[in-house]
Amino acid sequence: MKRLGTNNWLCVWAAAIVVAAGVIAHAAQVLRIVPIVHDNQVLVSFEVADGYTADVRDAISSGLRTTFSYDVELRMRNRIWVDVLVDKALVSTTDRYDNLTRRHALTRTVDGRETDSITTENEAVVRQWLTTLDKLPICRTTKLDPNRDYYVQVTARVQPDKSSMLGWTSAIVGRSPFTFVP
Repeated sequence: MKRLGTNNWLCVWAAAIVVAAGVIAHAAQVLRIVPIVHDNQVLVSFEVADGYTADVRDAISSGLRTTFSYDVELRMRNRIWVDVLVDKALVSTTDRYDNLTRRHALTRTVDGRETDSITTENEAVVRQWLTTLDKLPICRTTKLDPNRDYYVQVTARVQPDKSSMLGWTSAIVGRSPFTFVP
């Protein structure tokens, strides 16, 4: 059995670094998060760019109830200890497709309370409804310390959960940092 030389090991390590960087870059492209401080509130907008795949479309058109769940957390960075959870929200968007009427009944809940619902036949509306959220109020700025570093973390899941669906093993996670300046 032939042993790898130093140059071969360097090539193996370089290839591993390139693959890891590609995976990290792809993960960053999948979930876009934008935190905004406006009118004494922290608002979070996000999009799962590659979330509405052919597998999701097939599950919906078969009549399966399909739900995208998002855990949205606002955390304060702590350099010495564990980051502090400031506030959180659980957002679910659900599509119930009726094969007879060919209509999508879409509902959105935040922390278990229904906040919005629509019925549509337009697949573009369904795609945006399931994969995008605009200006979710996560907390009041009175909970924030001035000139501190914070980040919003979003964990996204889809149900029905198939290991191949969306390429997610169980969930994808994205973060977006910001500094609170009153």
